[in-house]
Amino acid sequence: MKNIKTKSLVLLLILFSNLHADVAVFPEQEWESKTPDSLGIESEKAEYLFDLAFQDQATQSAVLIKNGYIIKEKYNESFDQESFGTSWSMAKSFYAALIGISIDRGEINSLDDRVSDYVDYYNDERSEITIRQILNMTSGLDFPENEHESMFFRHDQIAYVKEVGVEKLPEQVFEYNNINSMIVGEILKNATGISAEILLEDRIFKPIGIDKFTLWKDGTGNPMTYCCIDMSARDYSRFGLLFSRKGKWHNEQIISENYVNETFTPYWGQTPNWWTDENRGYSLHWWISKYDDDAKIFNASGKFGQYIFVDHENDIIFTRITKYHPMPGSQQNWGFLKYIDVDNVDLWIDVLRFLHGIGIIDLQSDITTPNTFKDGESKEFYSNYGEIMDAISSLSK
Repeated sequence: MKNIKTKSLVLLLILFSNLHADVAVFPEQEWESKTPDSLGIESEKAEYLFDLAFQDQATQSAVLIKNGYIIKEKYNESFDQESFGTSWSMAKSFYAALIGISIDRGEINSLDDRVSDYVDYYNDERSEITIRQILNMTSGLDFPENEHESMFFRHDQIAYVKEVGVEKLPEQVFEYNNINSMIVGEILKNATGISAEILLEDRIFKPIGIDKFTLWKDGTGNPMTYCCIDMSARDYSRFGLLFSRKGKWHNEQIISENYVNETFTPYWGQTPNWWTDENRGYSLHWWISKYDDDAKIFNASGKFGQYIFVDHENDIIFTRITKYHPMPGSQQNWGFLKYIDVDNVDLWIDVLRFLHGIGIIDLQSDITTPNTFKDGESKEFYSNYGEIMDAISSLSK
């Protein structure tokens, strides 16, 4: 009789253990950590991935997540887990997620609604452009060589957006156009009556436990929905985990699974090879880094090499951000520089750095804006990009 009771107790313990193992783990205020080997990943493979990432001296921090646990993280000298990085265009993926939430809530009918249904000044030659085309970068809006990055240096960036007309028919070609992403904020504001940066805090950040961040606005208070979210690498990873878990956080469906699945379905299979020969696709403001039999890796990405890579089939997130020196404030102030009109973005950056170098301006006091110095510009990370994708995909083999 005692043996039967003992066996029954052991079976119950095994059953409880298996049930517990199937429960998805999410970080609370702090992340739990485990070793790579304990979650079926060879430590040498994780180490190799970090070696590749830190060959680039611009790397500030990198975090590797598996099944909701931090299995490895590393920080460059003078940075730690609390240090902010800036997102640059990774922010596009964040604000695009709010479109999915607004569809879930019935504030927006569908991705195929016309932008002009929500933005009055699009009731002109732009009237047929849809939200889906905006998010897939196929709107056909005017597309200069600088991709409208020069908008970043404007005091009123919505005034700039209003003047950008149509260059070609929608759906003809993929063009990575920052105007598409800035108009997302206008759609959200008019659909909900709430500014996009407030929506992001209330509808995504609070539910997933992000409470330290900066959401940048232009000089007139417009949220910059194409760029510029400051936070730690760990908190960027929370957003990656949300998408890896198909929009669910604990028992709350933050973003519908359907919207996440559509995001992770390739729309545009081949994009321009700017800095790598690797085939990169695009879908709903997310990049597709790898989509083959080895792995399906999507990512949010920023101008100087900021990334949140998501292998959602294997529940792996790898976040890498570059060196950043944040300043106080969350609203751009260009000071006297706002009167200078420069469309050549690289020239503008060089001018800023030159003026800083000779002491005419201090980039951390005379102006207020996100700013990446030379030490945060990636080089080796780009040249190693193919190897890095292979290293991420090898983690689950």
